[in-house]
Order: sequence, then C-alpha cells, then structure tokens
Amino acid sequence: MNRRNLLTAVLFAFGAGRLPLPDWIPAARAAEEPASGPAWRHGVSLFGDLKYSPGFKQFDYVNARAPKGGVARQIAIGTYDNFNIAVAGVKGALATGIDFIYDTLLVSALDEVSSEYGLLAESVRFPDDFSSVTYRLRAEAKWHDGKPVTPEDVIFSLQAFKKYSPQLAAYYRHVVRAEKSGERDVVFTFDSPGNRELPQIVGQILVLPKHWWEGTADNGSKRDIGATTLEPPLGSGPYRVKEFSPGRNIVYQRVPDYWGEKLNVNVGRDNFEQLRYEYFRDTTVALEAFKADTVDWRTENSAKNWATAYDFPAVNEKRVIREEFPVNSVGVMQAFAFNIRRAKFQDPRVRLAFNFAFDFEEMNKQIFFGQYKRIASYFQGTELACSGLPSGRELELLRTVRDKVPREVFTTAYTNPVGGNPQAVRGNLREAVRLFREAGYQVRNEKLVNTKTGEPYTVEFLAEDPSFERVFLFYKPSLDRLGITVTVRTVDDAQYENRLRGWDFDIITQSWGESLSPGNEQRGYWGSQAADQPGSLNLIGIKDPAVDAMIDRIIFAKSRDDLVAATHALDRVLLWNHYVVPQWSYGKVRSARWDRFGRPDPLPKYGASSFPTVWWWDAEKAAKTGSR
Repeated sequence: MNRRNLLTAVLFAFGAGRLPLPDWIPAARAAEEPASGPAWRHGVSLFGDLKYSPGFKQFDYVNARAPKGGVARQIAIGTYDNFNIAVAGVKGALATGIDFIYDTLLVSALDEVSSEYGLLAESVRFPDDFSSVTYRLRAEAKWHDGKPVTPEDVIFSLQAFKKYSPQLAAYYRHVVRAEKSGERDVVFTFDSPGNRELPQIVGQILVLPKHWWEGTADNGSKRDIGATTLEPPLGSGPYRVKEFSPGRNIVYQRVPDYWGEKLNVNVGRDNFEQLRYEYFRDTTVALEAFKADTVDWRTENSAKNWATAYDFPAVNEKRVIREEFPVNSVGVMQAFAFNIRRAKFQDPRVRLAFNFAFDFEEMNKQIFFGQYKRIASYFQGTELACSGLPSGRELELLRTVRDKVPREVFTTAYTNPVGGNPQAVRGNLREAVRLFREAGYQVRNEKLVNTKTGEPYTVEFLAEDPSFERVFLFYKPSLDRLGITVTVRTVDDAQYENRLRGWDFDIITQSWGESLSPGNEQRGYWGSQAADQPGSLNLIGIKDPAVDAMIDRIIFAKSRDDLVAATHALDRVLLWNHYVVPQWSYGKVRSARWDRFGRPDPLPKYGASSFPTVWWWDAEKAAKTGSR
C-alpha cells in the first residue's frame, strides 16, 4: 500500500507474509548487516531481495526529467466536510486527496510486489523474530512550517489513529507500544513475535504534526484531533491545500520547497503544479462534465457507459483518449453482502438460495454488454484464488478444521450457479425454493414466509450510488418469483455510512480489495473480533472459528508456499459458507482523458494507471487538444 491509497485501502489494507526470515525474503541484508544486532536497512521486502540497492538514484518506472507544472482536474463523487484524516470513516466525509499533503515512513515501489523504501525514515531495523521495529527519521524531514518531523509526531499519529479510527485501530492492534529511542528514532513493540508484516504496517502510517494539532486555530479555538475540521491541516508532503469550497471542489498546490523533492523515492513523481478535484453528486452529471471539458480525467466504472457514452466529437477527433490499464497487483471480491447478524440470513442455505436466484449471465448480456466475468473467489484474479479440490499443504491445513467447515470444502470444487437461458433459470429457481424449504420457509399466498412464525420474508437492498439501482432492480424480479418482498433504497453518503456503522442493513454491494500478500487485514475483513467492532470491514458479521484459524495460518506462514496454501484454504472456507452472492470483475481500469498529459512507458506493473502520481503536464499535447 502506498501513501496515496492508505486511507482507502486502510481500509483495504494490503498485507504481507510472516515469521522468521527464510531464504525467500532476505530484504536487503548482506553488506548492510553488522556482525551482531539488527541491520539498518534502506527498505524492506516481503517477497525476496529488494530490487533497488542502497543509494539508488530513482525508481526505474519514472521519468526523472518530467516537467513540473500544469493542472490535473479530476472527479470526486458526493461531498465532503472534513480534512481530519484521523477520524475518516467515523466522522464527516473526508476531502478527496487530503493524503497528498502527508508523508509516510516508507513508500511503495510500484514495480515490486510488496517492497517499500524509506521516505520520512532514512532507515529501518528489526530483530529476526519481528517482535519490534525501529525507524530512524531523516534529519531533513520538515513540516510545511519548517519545523522538523520528530519521533513525537510518529507516536502521536499512531495514538490518534488507534483511538479515533476503528479500522486503523484494528490494523494497528498488534502494536502495543511506540517509544522514542533516540533523537530521531522511534521503536514500535508488538504483542508477539513472528508476524513478519508488522514492520511494514507501521511504516505505512501517515504521520501527523503533533505541535499543530495541539495548537490553536486562527479563530482562537483549540484544535481537536478527535473532531472534524475544515481548517486546512499542516502537512509534510509534496502538496498543500490551496483553496476549497466544501462539497464543491478542492485544489492542492505543489509545495515549492518540499523537503523531500530530491529524494530517490520521489524523483519523477508528483509533477503537477496543482491537483484539482471537482465534486459531483452523481456519476451521470460527472460524465457530462467530463464531456464538457470541466475535468481532464475520468475512471469509468460503468460497462454501459464504456460501451455507449463515449461517442462524441472530442473522442472521434482523438482529443479524448480512451485507455484500459491492466490490474496486476490486486484481487477483489465484489458481492451482494448479507448482514448475517440478522436471523433471516443466518442459515447458509438461505444465502445459497439467493445465489441460485441471481442470473448473472442474463444481467451481463443485457446491462453490462457482456464485458464482465463472474467472481468465484475472494482473491479473484490472483494466484491466491483456490481452484479444484484441495491438495497438498492446503489440504493439510483444512484437515485441522474439518469438523468446523462444510463438507463440500473437501468434496466439491466451488462454482456459482449458471443461468442465461430459461431452462437454467427455472432449474436454479427450483433449487432456491428447495433450499428455502429446508431452511424453514415456504410460499403461502404467493409470499415466502417463516413456517414457524408466519412472518413474510422481506429484504432491503441498500445503496449510496443511484447508478446501482438498476442492478438491484434487475435482481428483484427473480426474488419476487420466490415470494420475497424486495425494496431498494438509495441514501446519501452520510446516511449510508451511519447505517453501515450501526449494522443497519440487510444486503449491500461491497468490495474487498486483496493484495498479493494478504495478512493482518484479513482479521478486519472476516475475523470474529471485528464482527462486533463498529466501523470494521467485517460488515457481514462473520464469527467462524475455522475462518479465524485460517487467518492465523496466513499471518504466521513461514514461507511463500505456506502463505499461498493458507490463503487458498481461507478462500475455500469463505466460499462454501455462502456469506455473499459474488458479482463480477473486469481486471482492468477503464479510463478516459483529455490528451494533455505525458507518462512513462512502460508504466509500473503494479500501479495500474498510476495517475496522477508519475504522469506530467505535456504543454505540446495540451496546445493541440485545445484550451480549457
């Protein structure tokens, strides 16, 4: 996870491997290591030797001579009323891009699977048992007010995130203590040894200025790290807030005397003079704004729009470029997610019945123009997705929880029901009726009811994006045929977040991003403890000892092979419990842009489009494309 997506992925929290350092993960040792004691390292890796040696000049994928200047105008959906990143996801709607003003201890290399190099920290060291990690800050690291970044700032930041952000509190839960251990050193102590990814987890923290947050605002009020604010915060990163209109736009200005501009990890990055985000209440209006040249870049999430909405003059004249970028670094589970805290979803046969009622093939044909593939794994699109029947090390792990998992885990390869024609649909609906009957429901007077209580079976699909209503409404007739009373409700961002935090929903559409190195974040996604933690990403409410056991196997895997086997096992257990109705994936980022930008060729393998991070303003192209 790099500093640009920490907040979102916080949330998607890309993890890593574990336990004492085996041969496949030496992470910059050799000449750096003294005869005894932990080595100071310029970076850390979870998949083998670091690609870049100490003193490297730049990342290979950047253009070191990229010009600085120009404006990148982008789209933000919804609204915002908060600049305080410490309470993101709990209080207020956070302004898009606010993480651009901050630096982290480490920064990801976008051409390595899971390697990070020093940014605020000049070096890092940890013992072989991974029981702690020490970071040494760069002497030249400064806040925008000229004051140095200190260990006290790092400690303050960790404490703030653990206190005010439920999701980050879960992510940092194994960090029991952070202490200043030298003039520029801070040591993090973990609750137990053997968890290999913890040194990198704390390296990803966005560092906040303690002195600023404990100071007084211009209006004379005391600042509060636990409250929302629209006072532009002090940062240490490449950008600062230049101007804003809450809920309408926000502009970030490149810092001319940014302390880290010439660092090797920053060469060729952050090239735009300004980053501007224009806010729109819905995606339809945002699309029209893009066509009108109000914004420069659009990421297209709608298959329908991609197929039909880009036939306008600027596209035909090649002034607007459409391009797809492959996604190589992450997998995804996107699904109709049940709130199994509610009694009506607690029987896995009921949840499976919903899958039999979902005719993906027909939906894909009618409203997605055949562009998508059905998801069949929580790690879709990666080597971590299970397939076939378990064998080898994966089978060994699953045997340890044999009495806690569905028998199909061992006997049947997971597949989703297939529709797409009237015969298949009728067969699937008959199977759904059978499953409901076994779970204690039957149809009376054309309504599905609980056979014991007579209570009608009702569900509400909850959304925050009106564009998703068509998906729910396509699904609804099949559920109607089963006698289920279905309502579809779309609410604003704030209400949606509040309802999720209070577990006040039946079914939502939810995505969980997965890296190639899953780890501690899995506890936040599926772990029993997170099920009762408001704000966690265990929105489903899973409390399953077999799931917990496989998560632990992932976190404490001793090799890459063990990690893959444990992830396959977790994937299989989750799938056969039918916690979700899997939706679809594409495997690429669809984008459209006004042709005013340059970029490295090739782009980094694990960065998708990497816009705007390594792109730049191309004055010659801009002149040909036309004025704004």
